[in-house]
Order: sequence, then structure tokens, then C-alpha cells
Amino acid sequence: MSRVEKTVFVSYRRTNSFHALAVFQDLTRNGYDVFMDYRGIDSGSFERVILENIASRAHFVVILTPSALERCDEPGDWLRREIEYALDSKRNIVPLMFDDFSFSTPSIARYLTGKLEILKGYNAQRVPADFFDEAMERVRTRFLNVAVDAVLHPRSSQAEAAAGQEQRAAGAQPAVAAQSLSAEAWFERGLKATTPEDKIHAYTQALGVKPDYALAYNNRGAAYNHLHRYDDALRDNSEAIRLKPDFVFAYFGRGLAYYDLKRYDDALREYSEAIRLKPDYVDAYYNRGVAYHNLKRHDDAVRDYSEAIRLKPDHINAHYNRANIHKDAGRNRDAIADYQRYLDLGGGQRDGDQAVVEGWIRELKAKL
Repeated sequence: MSRVEKTVFVSYRRTNSFHALAVFQDLTRNGYDVFMDYRGIDSGSFERVILENIASRAHFVVILTPSALERCDEPGDWLRREIEYALDSKRNIVPLMFDDFSFSTPSIARYLTGKLEILKGYNAQRVPADFFDEAMERVRTRFLNVAVDAVLHPRSSQAEAAAGQEQRAAGAQPAVAAQSLSAEAWFERGLKATTPEDKIHAYTQALGVKPDYALAYNNRGAAYNHLHRYDDALRDNSEAIRLKPDFVFAYFGRGLAYYDLKRYDDALREYSEAIRLKPDYVDAYYNRGVAYHNLKRHDDAVRDYSEAIRLKPDHINAHYNRANIHKDAGRNRDAIADYQRYLDLGGGQRDGDQAVVEGWIRELKAKL
């Protein structure tokens, strides 16, 4: 006879961490063995640990908010990979819909391509912030209280150990209050807002509910930066860093504000800290290169542009900027290669400088 398994994998986007943690706490409190990647697993073992923990657990709960699927069209997006692997592994998939998520919303439906389209065929549970407990009781008694016939694959010792570490880390967190869920709902509105003013309003509301919401400070800072309110942007990014000292994107945000203020040395410091915290941060290398470029530290700029290109070979602006430095330094072959790559990637088509770059290439070739 089939038996009801009480093992669950929680899949979620990092911006929805309060929702995921609240689900983890509810299920754990009710006797479920739950895995969620709470702290961030070491990149060297991430894929193995994640996939083994999906395959070895009967139920796959995915947290869906209006912004959750937005990066699912990017190559290698892990939320999409997790969902697809759960589909392939025939897990019992339970979509939980927060913050007015709807499969029929055009901005959401456009991401439901390929295997992901199957997701909208599953029975989903809407989880209102004000009725979280009631919704989760329904999840446990109806959606998870089912027999799963598919074979469950045993976990390796590495995956088992990682699961235990994540469970202890998530289990040590204070209970997620209704206010946190409400704050995340406002945060979602900020993500979906189309103007900086509306974003600032939504993030401000989120912070009114949850004053220690580091991500809301960071995102409000970005909106202030867009409006050239640099003092406000710096204040919000600094508060995000105070709350979360390793918040790499807040350092990057401070770098953007300092750069726009032409405080290039300050921008270099912020971008360098972002790179220290995230050594594969392409945008930080590129932006630091631009700051070096403005300070006429051309060798440093070339080094950073080159690293950005190594990490992202189709980085069109890095090729263009590096080509300009090579041209001015008389490194004609290098300049030609970078300008040609810039054109091959579509550079100049929008701003009309394609003919100008082609002319530079002809001039440089004549000097060889």
C-alpha cells in the first residue's frame, strides 16, 4: 500500500524569503522534514545538493509571487531548473500563490514556456497574508496528505549533511510574523511598479511594516538613484549594509551613486568591496573599469573590462570601452578585434554609431 510521505522541498526566489521561511516553519512545526536553501549552499556542491534533495523528497512546494518567475527565461535560472527537475522526478508539486499571483496574468504567463507551462495545470493554493495559518492547514490536510508512488532516491552523505545544515539555520530564525508577510507583499508591489516614485512608495510602506527590511532599503535606494536623489540613495544603501554587512548589491548601489556624483575614488571602493564579496560580479568589474577609465587609470580599466568579458563574453560595452583604450594607446590589432566584436554583438545599431566604428576599423587596419 502507498504511504503518505512527510518530506518536502521548498523552492523559492530569494526575494520571497519571508514567504518561504514562514512555510518552512509551519511545516516543520507540524512534523514535516523540510529542505530549503536558506543560507546559500557552497557553489561547488550546490547543484548536487539541490537536485538530490528534490529527488529524495516526496513533495515539492514552490512559492509563487508576481515577480517569482521573472528570471525564468534566463539561461540556467535555478528556480526554473528546480521546477523542471521536480516535474521530471514526478514529485507531488504544490504551487503556493502569494500576493495576487495568477497564472493568467500576461506578465506572468509569458514565462510559462516549455516544461514550465505544465505548472499551471497543478492544483494551487492561494495563501493570503491575513489567513496564512488557515491556508497552510489546507495545504497540509489536502495537498500534502496524498500517497506518492514514485520511487524516492536516497541522498548522498554530502546532500544529507547540507540539508541538515540548512534546516538548522532556517530553524534558528525567529517565527515569521504576519507583518513580515505584509512587508513582502508591499515589496512585491515595488518590484512590479513601473515608475521610481511608485517603487519608493511601495518600499516605504514595506519598511513601515518591517523597519529592518534590508532588501527594501536597497531597492528604494536604487529608485532614489534613478531620480538623482543621491543623498537619499546613499542613506538607504548604507542602512541596508548596516542591517546586512555582506549585502553585495548595496555596496554596488552606493558605487553607482558615488559615480554619478563624480566621486570616482569612493565608487572604486564600493565596487571593490562588491567584488570581494562576489568575485564573479560582472557589473561590478565593468563599472569599476568605467571609474578607472574616468580617472585615466587605463591599465586598471583594461584589466577590469577584460575580467568582465571573461565572465560575460558578449559584454558589448566592455568590448567597446576596451577598444577605445587600445586605440588611444596605439594597440591597433587589439582595438580592431574589440571594435569588430562590438559590431558583431549588434553594437551601434540603436545609437547610429555603427558607421563610425566601421570607419575606425578601416583607419586602424590602414596603420597595420
